[in-house]
Amino acid sequence: MGNSGLMDVSSIETKKNYARHQADSDKGDVGSEVEGMKCPNCGSGSFVRSFERGEVTCTNCGLVISEKIIDRGPEWRAFTSEERDKRSRVGSPLSPTVHDRGLSTVIDWRDKDAMGRKLEPRKRIEILRWRKWQIRTRVHSSLDRNLAQAMSELDRISSQIGLPKSVKEESAVIYRRAVEKGLVRGRSIESVMAAAIYAACRTQKVPRTLDEIAKYTKAGRKDVARCYRLLLREVDVNIPIADPVDFITRIGGALELSGTTQHKAAEIIREAKKKGITAGKDPAGLAAAAIYVASLLENERRTQKEIAQAAQVTEVTVRNRYKELMKELGIEVPPQ
Repeated sequence: MGNSGLMDVSSIETKKNYARHQADSDKGDVGSEVEGMKCPNCGSGSFVRSFERGEVTCTNCGLVISEKIIDRGPEWRAFTSEERDKRSRVGSPLSPTVHDRGLSTVIDWRDKDAMGRKLEPRKRIEILRWRKWQIRTRVHSSLDRNLAQAMSELDRISSQIGLPKSVKEESAVIYRRAVEKGLVRGRSIESVMAAAIYAACRTQKVPRTLDEIAKYTKAGRKDVARCYRLLLREVDVNIPIADPVDFITRIGGALELSGTTQHKAAEIIREAKKKGITAGKDPAGLAAAAIYVASLLENERRTQKEIAQAAQVTEVTVRNRYKELMKELGIEVPPQ
């Protein structure tokens, strides 16, 4: 009797320690949850958790260390991968790039039931009516229509210039802020979205020029630049200064230059920054000139025309920045 009483007290203390440890560190692995604890019966530190019984048990002697633990998994059971896929209710994550953030549902167009069988003609007509009203209820206000059109423009422009997902989401967030402040009223949705995309590229340090983005809009560069300046004034967006080094990888990849040449061009840009000759200059033009100098030094020669086309600047810009770098940095190019 005395021994069993001691065992009960020890068991209670172990449960308290385990509960305290679980509150401090809630991880999915039992071994990490009870790390440093030992079984009061045999001294083993190996435990297993059973969600079916809600118990934590010592794997050595079978003593139940804790019971009635919380199962954070689904409430259903599945024995095959097909069952798991059918019973899972997990949808796509919320995304600002969808006008309703992905919260609404969509009625499928395949006209099949849950078992994959074709619907009867009368049922198909009824589902068609459901689907029509579902689409109307998803976009029922002027704000929803505005966001739906803007997000379609975002998808179109981002696919044409190859933007990553992070830039798309940042663009959508910036545009939503502009809509909340009423900046889109009376302006082109396409222009404001293009300006938001350019702002997102600047914040995410993705090298895209304003001309490159405005090329895929009907409004043109002037209108997009005006909307961009409006976003800077009215929307709380911290735009870092464009770094010419960010453009080197993109231009070098388009010209198929080696990593050594691109690294040399980045070193030239850093030296130019130290001497203060990059201030007020177009970052794409500076990167193009640095790549031209590096290609001459590393004997991977490219013409000024090829580099200007890859950087989307003029040959005159490349030539002028090249002369400035050569003069200020005292670089000597080996003869051809």
